[in-house]
Amino acid sequence: MNLIQMIFGGDHVYFVVAAAVFGAILGSFLNVVIHRIPLMLKRDWIAEATEVLTDVGLNISGKTENVVAADYNLVYPRSACPRCKTEIAAWHNIPVISYLLLGGKCRHCKSKISIRYPIVEVLTAFGFGFAAWQFGPNVLTFGAIIFTALLIAMSGIDWDHKLLPDQLTYLLLWAGLAFNLSGGFIPIQDAVIGAIAGYLSLWSVYWVFKLITGKEGMGYGDFKLLAALGAWLGWQQLPLIIILSAVAGLVIGGGFMLLSKNKDKQIPFGPYLAIAGWVSMFYGPSIVGGYLRMSGLTS
Repeated sequence: MNLIQMIFGGDHVYFVVAAAVFGAILGSFLNVVIHRIPLMLKRDWIAEATEVLTDVGLNISGKTENVVAADYNLVYPRSACPRCKTEIAAWHNIPVISYLLLGGKCRHCKSKISIRYPIVEVLTAFGFGFAAWQFGPNVLTFGAIIFTALLIAMSGIDWDHKLLPDQLTYLLLWAGLAFNLSGGFIPIQDAVIGAIAGYLSLWSVYWVFKLITGKEGMGYGDFKLLAALGAWLGWQQLPLIIILSAVAGLVIGGGFMLLSKNKDKQIPFGPYLAIAGWVSMFYGPSIVGGYLRMSGLTS
């Protein structure tokens, strides 16, 4: 019996509920990650650009007023309303519940709070609870929780900023290799091949599309994300992930395009890769096996 089983005493329902509650709490932090990492990256990029331009004798002072402070990070300062700057008290930051009680508005200035905040909390709670239900109280649930949390954070950032930060894609990649090295979801050989094949597959599509059209069809972050998915799930799951992500993009992205007034708006591919990867983690072998049986390729 492992430590998790000892804590929950084999009570599967209790474990699922506990995982979902933990997911809602961590989802609140993921909202901070989604909001702050792009601001921190912008600050760092401007600092690097300023240093380079200063070295060549150019001065851009006075053009960086809206950049966050050097000590701005994921834990400091405390969360505050973006409009009135009032710090958010702990009892106003209870996942989902506070949003509902406040009517989706700041308690002080009554400005609207983005619906994204409770959505992220609910998605994280569902993802963690589902992982606990599927795998039970063991190390696979721990891996699935890490996988889910990073995918949600990257999807939120990519949706808002068309950006998949290296800090998160590389973390997901190395975490997948490390998890499978210690006996996770797949053999480490499949994980390494999956990471290589995942990167090269979209990299190849990118360059073929660019040579034909002269345009960039996706960003390098998408290559890294698929490489990370391959590191977690193995090379065998990559064709399914690509197909599912295309279907998700067609259905969800197509729906947003129909409802959006801006028909030329770019739709990020990262969230659809994340959806496909998450579905493949739980149902990939079943989907592939069912397809092979329907095709008569296996008994």
